[in-house]
Amino acid sequence: MIRHLLVIIISYFFINCESKREINIDLSNKTVIPKTYVVNKTSNTITIDGKDNEIDWINTSYSEYFIDIEGVKSPLQKTRIKMLWDKKYLYIFAKLEEQHIWADITKKDAVIFKNNDFEVFISPSNDTHNYGEIEINALGTVWDLLLNKPYKLGGKAKNEWDLKYLKTGIYVEGTLNNPNDLDKFWSIELAIPLQPFIQLKNTPKEIPVNNEQWRINFSRVNWDFELINKKYSRKKQDGKLLPEYNWVWSNQGVIDMHVPENWGYIQFSTNNSNSKTKFTHQTDYLTEQVIHALFREISFKNFKKLKETKIGTEVNINALHSPKKTVKVNFLKTYTGFNLKTNNINGVVYSISENGLLNRLK
Repeated sequence: MIRHLLVIIISYFFINCESKREINIDLSNKTVIPKTYVVNKTSNTITIDGKDNEIDWINTSYSEYFIDIEGVKSPLQKTRIKMLWDKKYLYIFAKLEEQHIWADITKKDAVIFKNNDFEVFISPSNDTHNYGEIEINALGTVWDLLLNKPYKLGGKAKNEWDLKYLKTGIYVEGTLNNPNDLDKFWSIELAIPLQPFIQLKNTPKEIPVNNEQWRINFSRVNWDFELINKKYSRKKQDGKLLPEYNWVWSNQGVIDMHVPENWGYIQFSTNNSNSKTKFTHQTDYLTEQVIHALFREISFKNFKKLKETKIGTEVNINALHSPKKTVKVNFLKTYTGFNLKTNNINGVVYSISENGLLNRLK
């Protein structure tokens, strides 16, 4: 805490002193390491019924168990997923352990996370803009929406975006909406049409090729409950709803799923379901995580003062990720806001302006 306070004080001094042109910013606790998963291709037809009894599913490895969204606390109940794909669909199977399985929202495109739900976030271009979200509850009610950019950056949800050919299947090992017994789990099977996400890609707008990588994350929202007239309801205390639990595949670092730069990576593979293909990053993901974290610090957090400097002001920032990783970033105050720019050892230039869009140039 003292170290961070000193950094802020030093930074404030710099901002008010023209002779200072370089500062150090410790981002070691501001960055996360996204999870990775290789998605193999199906060999046979997948029946969307909420079960994973086809041979391709049996041969497909589960992900790690979900963790708390901030990456600290352990979830109360276990969740994990696995994935497959073909030329039309991305298939997702999720297993959610749950002792009390309930849901009451039946209207499509309602706010599904007011029930316990499962959520999928997909960004096909890995630049934090233009991504889709799917939410589903134990009744199979779906909310699908599109965002042009994260809410914090002024993004607007487009609820009329419709995944016309989305297929869903729910299986319940227990009894839905019955408080008189204990359930075991509910499972979700999704066949997500690729074409709407292909249209969100920068270029080329084509079916994924072998080793192509997208960003993705999954969230499970779970509520404490109470029974009112023998029906499940979100629990209140002193007239206020208790906060929900948020359990995710890849750690977000904050209670906010709309931080796309912290989502995990998937790599499409044309190998069959029992293959063990190695994930290999195709970009300098550590440098990207650092510049994204620096963007958040300047946009919303401890270093907002940099946005108040004079137009044309340049600052050389030593952004510390770890004792062995420091990224040198140039800050430039512009007429529209600011620009951050850095380059890695391979000569790739990474830049982010005030709109939060990551660009990569060679």
